[in-house]
Amino acid sequence: MHLKPSEADAAFRAALREWLARELPLLAPEPGREAWDERRKWDTDWQRRLFDAGYAGLHWPKEYGGRGATPTEQLIFFEETTRARAPYVGVNFVGTLHAGPTLIEEGTDAQKAEHLPLILRGDEVWCQGFSEPGAGSDLASLRTRADRDGDDYVLNGQKIWCSFGHIADVGEFLVRTDPDAPKHRGISWVILPMDLPGIEVRPLRTALGSSEFAEVFLTDVRVPVSQRVGDENDGWRVTNVTLKYERGTAFVSELVDSLRLCEDLAKCIDDPGHARELGHSLAEFEALWALTKRNVSQSMRGTTGPGAMVIKLAYTEARQRFGELCLRVLERNALNIDGNELVEERLRTLALTIAAGTSQIQRNIIAERVLGLPREPR
Repeated sequence: MHLKPSEADAAFRAALREWLARELPLLAPEPGREAWDERRKWDTDWQRRLFDAGYAGLHWPKEYGGRGATPTEQLIFFEETTRARAPYVGVNFVGTLHAGPTLIEEGTDAQKAEHLPLILRGDEVWCQGFSEPGAGSDLASLRTRADRDGDDYVLNGQKIWCSFGHIADVGEFLVRTDPDAPKHRGISWVILPMDLPGIEVRPLRTALGSSEFAEVFLTDVRVPVSQRVGDENDGWRVTNVTLKYERGTAFVSELVDSLRLCEDLAKCIDDPGHARELGHSLAEFEALWALTKRNVSQSMRGTTGPGAMVIKLAYTEARQRFGELCLRVLERNALNIDGNELVEERLRTLALTIAAGTSQIQRNIIAERVLGLPREPR
């Protein structure tokens, strides 16, 4: 399905292209993967450029500093910035894509005033502290305690796969505020300043050799109750607001980028079998892009369909198949990781069917909520 662009959409696209053509040549070279101080500065500088030009928080309401853009303008933004190879949101992604939108829906006026302007300008970097060593796919099994002590919570526990935990200013953390309640009902969502006493952050090394993830240890960390978002023990509902944004919008840029990578891989192929496989991958990505546009057209009419629930599962598994094809095409060159985007692509996709909900969890959601099948036996 193709959305028919309006005159306003065409003008938005033209203005964005002109701005990208003017700004991208002014950027400093991208820092190395592990140069974290430089990476943070580079990413937040790009965020500030977006803010100054009116492109930060494109989908955020105007009253919170955003542009209040239409869904079609959001798609145009993703298309044009990805195809121009502009910087991705980088270290700002938790704040701009997850925490910020959650605060807009669920935060107090004071929380919004304190954090939303800083997030949009790139002055405040966020991390995510959801998963634990014993609570990944079954996130509601988390055990990090938050015991009430007057006007504070006292936090004790451990988080893992904390995105950018070692450079973040603030974190969105899930904690257990009622250990005796059923597991989904005793959780709270809190804003955690990462410089509080008792927080220890240890970077984790990925298959790519990078360390954007960390494990976080909390020992008697005192955080004011005023930092809680939503009611006490209502954190699971708030979490699903966050996950709605994580699963719903996080893959749009990557989907556009997949189409670009197909073009890059085509230049390396001389085997008819590989060409046929690439055609299948390209067809899958084109179909998913059409589904994305269909989802957008439905949202503009105020409705949602099953496409919004299947996009994450379908995309991540298609991207893994494409990554495997990349390695087969490159053969011995696939042993060289450094600077080879197609090899890095395959290693990175190993996590896609786990992050933001495993494929198994996604299939359960589709089975129960779309197909109406009975719940999986416990």
